[in-house]
Amino acid sequence: MERKKIAPGVYITTLDAEKFNRCRITIHLRFPAKRESATDAAVLPLVLERGYAGCPDMTALSRKLARLYGADLGVDISSAGVDRVLTVDICGIKDRFALMDENLTEEYAAIVFGIIFEPYLVDRLFDSEAVRIEKEALALRLDAEFNNKRLYCVRQARRKFYGSSPAGIELGGYRSDLPNVTPASLKAEYDRILSLSSIDVMVQGADAVRVEELLLEKLENVSRSPRPFAPAMAMPVIEPQHFVEEIPGLTQAKLCMLFTRGTAEDLPSISVMRMAMSLFGGSTTSRLFRNVREKQSLCYYCGASALRATGVMMVDSGVEPGGEERAEQAILKELEALRTGPITAEEMEDCRRSLLSSMDSLGDSLGGLESWYYGQILRDEPLAPPEYGKVLTQAVTVDEVREVLQSYHYSVCYALTADGKGAQA
Repeated sequence: MERKKIAPGVYITTLDAEKFNRCRITIHLRFPAKRESATDAAVLPLVLERGYAGCPDMTALSRKLARLYGADLGVDISSAGVDRVLTVDICGIKDRFALMDENLTEEYAAIVFGIIFEPYLVDRLFDSEAVRIEKEALALRLDAEFNNKRLYCVRQARRKFYGSSPAGIELGGYRSDLPNVTPASLKAEYDRILSLSSIDVMVQGADAVRVEELLLEKLENVSRSPRPFAPAMAMPVIEPQHFVEEIPGLTQAKLCMLFTRGTAEDLPSISVMRMAMSLFGGSTTSRLFRNVREKQSLCYYCGASALRATGVMMVDSGVEPGGEERAEQAILKELEALRTGPITAEEMEDCRRSLLSSMDSLGDSLGGLESWYYGQILRDEPLAPPEYGKVLTQAVTVDEVREVLQSYHYSVCYALTADGKGAQA
């Protein structure tokens, strides 16, 4: 395992993949989110995935991947605190398994770097037909949010919680902004991302030396001014706000509760946070699962999660219409019990075993291992294997868990409930 800087804001990380017969090359571009171009950023990976200059359409790209023994390609965008990460990855068999001694590393790298550095352009802009098609696809996706009531409730709660802060910029863009997305605006956002981003290339089981050489060749023609990562943030502590939205005939009400740490200082370690969430509502042995769901039957599901970089903890659940307040009070009661009451050694060990088991499974896939190490990069931590994460998890104490849970303050509750006028699944 090795991570090194090869240019300003550009790093390459080589990870061991000896036990796998496949290899993986991934490029991550972490860049600052911007409200004005958020919808362009959401459309961009959809357009990039259609092809690149050396393989300009989806049919040609699909055929190329098939010829490379069925290689898998992915293009996506995700959040990293208040930043965004544009990711392109390819996974296929290793060089030594090629039937005709093909240099598969070079082929894979050409595709990944081609998509990022040499997109298919028409008169120096993105293809207008491709942009039109992917705008329509994104519009359908955004319109479909309302049909997934759990997702809709969570996003509505986030909107109330974050407001106009940088963390509130929508990852999927804005329906109202789609008409403003053009081949020119998309190219401007692409140029901004390429210029400002911190680039991390991760290589597993491929020829890392050759990947580095090809990456440096691509960077020669790129003008870059990489920005530092956005700092951690947290929404201020306020009096809890309650919002209720009635939907005709809703058969299962949704409840989303958000809590803030109120400060971006003294971030808890990821190991302690994982234990705290597992104890509260992140596992089948958690307080929320055992007491709120199983013993009191107040909800169909109830889980807790937290984002370290934005200082938010979320509890979302599905409840019977009319039972939202009882479920809310039961959830708050369990949180208070963990903050002030006893936490048994058995509870701690049950959650610890669950987390240790999940870390054991990381080594079963290239994607799992890469996610583990890139998560450390995003948190600006030294790279360490999952085995070290297990050591840290073993060391987490009850007092550390309690301290983390005591740091959260109730902020927003958003409920979707029925108005009693019909039946809707």
